[in-house]
Parts: sequence; C-alpha cells; structure tokens
Amino acid sequence: METTARHSPTPSPLALMLVRWIALAAAFAFTAWILNGVDITGGFWAYVWVALIFGVVNAIIGTILRILTLPFNLITLGLISLLITAVLLSITDALTDHLTIDDFFWTTIWAAIIVAIAAVVVELILQLIFWREPVVAA
Repeated sequence: METTARHSPTPSPLALMLVRWIALAAAFAFTAWILNGVDITGGFWAYVWVALIFGVVNAIIGTILRILTLPFNLITLGLISLLITAVLLSITDALTDHLTIDDFFWTTIWAAIIVAIAAVVVELILQLIFWREPVVAA
C-alpha cells in the first residue's frame, strides 16, 4: 500500500493575520449576538474595526499586563488572563464608539469567555477551509 501526501502551500504571515482578524471579528459578532450587555453598532465594518482595535490593544497593553501579572497567573492557573481580557475589552469599549459593554464586571467577564472560545472555534474552521492538512491516499 503506497501513501502519498499532498501538502498545501504554507500560508504567508499576512494571510494568517487576516484569517485571525476575520476570526476575531466573527467572535465579536457572535458575542454581541449571544450576550445582551454587549452591542456593536455600525454593521460589518464595525465588527472589523472593533476586532482591529482589540487586536492592537491586546498586542500592546495585553502583553505588558500579562508580563506584569505572570506570577499571579501561575498561582491562579490562568484565571488572571480572563480578568486581563476583560480589562482589554473595557479599554476597547472606551476607545471606540461602535462597541458598548453595559456592565464592567459580569458582562465583560462573560464577553471575555465567549470571545476567546468563539475566536478559537472560528479560527480552526477558517484554517480547515483554507489550509487543509495533507491528504493520505491509498
């Protein structure tokens, strides 16, 4: 039995960034749809804009906060990361008029959980669609 593998080309870093950006925008859309306290106004481009703002805030402020809270993150087994994401969502809410989060604590915590899970699921789906694993033929 002979097996052959077909490899899809390795995606460029720009393509991966765009896929992650789309995944985050879809995660925000899902979060706004499922959670009553989160509202994104302005249509499709508002989701893209909120995802961009959140990505920049996460890359700059989130990195600094994660480094500063690393010992606490280890002690709490990662629960501090949830609070950091909630703070980053609040900062994003303050920076853009398209995103509105009603209550800081519980709504933002739930939004952080839903955005994280939805972003992972959508990114996995997009990667399966665009960059499939090698196929083994008999």
